[in-house]
Amino acid sequence: MSEQVRLEMFAADIDSELELQYSQEGVRAGFPSPAQDYTTDAIDLNKELVRHPSSTFYARCVGDSMKESGIDDGDLLVIDKSLEPGEGDIVVAFIDGEFTLKRIHLDPAHNCLMLMPSNPNYQPIKITEDNHFIIWGIVTYNIKKQH
Repeated sequence: MSEQVRLEMFAADIDSELELQYSQEGVRAGFPSPAQDYTTDAIDLNKELVRHPSSTFYARCVGDSMKESGIDDGDLLVIDKSLEPGEGDIVVAFIDGEFTLKRIHLDPAHNCLMLMPSNPNYQPIKITEDNHFIIWGIVTYNIKKQH
């Protein structure tokens, strides 16, 4: 395979609640708004990011094959195993004993499924009936750490 991706997997713990202050109006990237001095709403990230608790996992991305899709080495991914994959979804796939993170593409011209990287340094992976292959889950959120 063109790339071995290591994903550090974590179960989603939704038993905890941590409501953080939240500005319903958003945060302006231009001039500040005086109304933003007072934020009274709260948001719980578990409720916001996890739709299906029993089938949601977190994984830390290790590698750069998806960097042009905005997923960088060290990003924390929210992965839902209960969703049906569709064209263009970014998925965690298990192929021939290894996990990889790629975008799925149905190639009707060749009647096959392709796993597409978002970095020109990596080759697409063509899935054939000879591969042991499953789509393990679909990435629903990408959480970045600002340096």
